[in-house]
Amino acid sequence: MAKKFYVVWAGRETGIFTSWDYTKKLVDKFPQAKYKSFPTEAAAKAAFAGSPAKSIGKSASQSSASASKKTASSKTFESIKTKNVDLSTHDVIVFTDGGCEPNPGKAGSGMAVYHQGEISELWYGLFNPNGTNNSAELNALYQALLVAEKALNSQQSVKIMSDSQYSINCITNWAYGWKTKGWKRKVAGDIANLEVIQQAHALYDAIKDKLDIAHVAAHIGIEGNELADRMSIYAIDQKAPQFVRYDKPIDLQAILALRTG
Repeated sequence: MAKKFYVVWAGRETGIFTSWDYTKKLVDKFPQAKYKSFPTEAAAKAAFAGSPAKSIGKSASQSSASASKKTASSKTFESIKTKNVDLSTHDVIVFTDGGCEPNPGKAGSGMAVYHQGEISELWYGLFNPNGTNNSAELNALYQALLVAEKALNSQQSVKIMSDSQYSINCITNWAYGWKTKGWKRKVAGDIANLEVIQQAHALYDAIKDKLDIAHVAAHIGIEGNELADRMSIYAIDQKAPQFVRYDKPIDLQAILALRTG
């Protein structure tokens, strides 16, 4: 049987998955779930990056419109869709990424830190043999928030850039509603990745007034995003359980030549 890739735009977790049994658990009895299978990973990535209405029709568009009304008052974040990122806007800019092979499967997180417009640190780790892309992305974003807190305490301006809208929404938007309901979904039940979401949200809520966060498009040539991606896969290859600093010289050409996620 040919391998399929399952895109979930709305479910208990969102992302691209390779197991139908796992995907079914994410969408079964989930209100207004939006998902579809694709024959290739490239097709799945292209579909996930776009609107579900383009892939599964008008009803999804109507559902999305309804959902957008509910979240109209939520804070919105800059979305960067070009590889030309201005690194001079903040003292510290942190790129994050998570990888998983397959999804769910072996997962790892990566981070690239820029100071004064120059790459200064790479981090990788938090290997989980039974993770998901979403858990890896959340772990990476939490690590970035820890870096941000330290920099802000040193009176530096900070911006975090993640290619995971799911992670950003979990921590900066959806968590407020979940928290008021006792960290439960009223209809759909338990929240996936709850522990890291709670930790990251608490930290975000404490520093949000001084912090900038942006969503960046993945794999379009943004150097920081590509470096964070390589670190997330490096974490998988190294099976690194701790989140540690990359201790080799930062040879951009050599690092970018590493496996991609």
